[in-house]
Amino acid sequence: MRVTDKTPVLIVPVPPPPKVAFGRGCYLTDVNGKLYIDGSGGPAVYCIGHGNEEVNAAISAQLERVAHGYRQNFNTDALEELTEIVTRRCGGELQHVLFNTGGSEAVESCLKLALQYQTAIGKKSRRKFIARERSWHGNTLGALSVSGFLERKVAYEGALIEAIRISPVNAYRPIAGATPETLAEIAAQELETAILRHGAETIAAFIFEPVVGAAGGCVPAPDGYAKRVRDICSRHGVLMIADEVMCGAGRCGTWRALEHDGAEPDIMSVAKGLAAGYLPLGATVYSARVSEAINHQPQTAHTFTGHTACCAAGVAVQKIVGREKLVECVASNEAKLRALMVDALSGIEAVGDIRGRGYLQAVELVEDRATKRPFPAALKLFQQVRLQAFENGLICYPVGGNADGVNGDIIILAPPYNATDAELAEICDKLGQSVRQVLARI
Repeated sequence: MRVTDKTPVLIVPVPPPPKVAFGRGCYLTDVNGKLYIDGSGGPAVYCIGHGNEEVNAAISAQLERVAHGYRQNFNTDALEELTEIVTRRCGGELQHVLFNTGGSEAVESCLKLALQYQTAIGKKSRRKFIARERSWHGNTLGALSVSGFLERKVAYEGALIEAIRISPVNAYRPIAGATPETLAEIAAQELETAILRHGAETIAAFIFEPVVGAAGGCVPAPDGYAKRVRDICSRHGVLMIADEVMCGAGRCGTWRALEHDGAEPDIMSVAKGLAAGYLPLGATVYSARVSEAINHQPQTAHTFTGHTACCAAGVAVQKIVGREKLVECVASNEAKLRALMVDALSGIEAVGDIRGRGYLQAVELVEDRATKRPFPAALKLFQQVRLQAFENGLICYPVGGNADGVNGDIIILAPPYNATDAELAEICDKLGQSVRQVLARI
């Protein structure tokens, strides 16, 4: 029997989470002794796995000296060293960094820097932001305002900053009239049309994810799109903000996700893989042009900006990532991970698309493969897969609403960069098993 949009909402009981007891590498153990393989690095965070002794020792050593040298009073070795690492990895004009304590805060600082820059150059009329539907930029009010993720925004409607919305850029679900070959140009033209319609003199910045994470399900920008966006923003005096909180820091096979696309933003955010979850850390990276305009004095710092122990964790993680060539490993193993996913999900009619870049991969499940019709949201299919996978000892990252903001089911895999071939195979096998079990019940 075909499920219809009138299907009653399925109540999926979500049990309280177990207590975690121990983590090592790709695996976590709860207090009852059950073992889980972390196939998504939590929410795409734990890029070198759990319990790394070198990182733990670096944090401990920093805490023995001083936990936090408040930025107004002191500079620190950890802050200087991590700044050098990040600016070297970013290259180009992205040579200024403001460290904060997470992705939402990093994006918030991106938005504030854009406004501060436009004010500093005498363009205070530029107050608006353009952002895409099916995007996720964070949970602070500013970051939430520019996000295109209906389910996570509905409770705050009426209190959010109004953003100008343009279409998502998804080759599987393209803009009406676009083909995979024309999508990049049509999407870029839509951005320029929005700038001209609202008046370039009112637009502060355009913010987008180079590879859309949770809101779209690992959707890479089509070839040529980012370069066209860069050209459009430059011509109209609009700052280009790349939100790389999830897709950056090596997750997509280059340290900057936009490096793959041959484009450089004016401002970018990075977080999850920066300190790999060992301590909370994010960063807002911006160009020399932006820094010079604001007289090298960003007005977006907080008490814990540049927190010393957090920066020490970031230094330790990034040293391991560099020394073990883990970003290069992600790039070279992308095809292997994708092949394992394809094999594990082979023969499942509900598999509509498998996509992503590097170690940020997703499967989209659809009710009808030919029409790409999603399963009704009432089924909460993504939630069922999450719970079944967890029961099977797999941590993955399912999300709903990716197709139209309400309907749509994706499951994201974002394994640690240093996962072994056997661990990657186990992750994919358990994903395939879990999806089959859930679909069999439907």
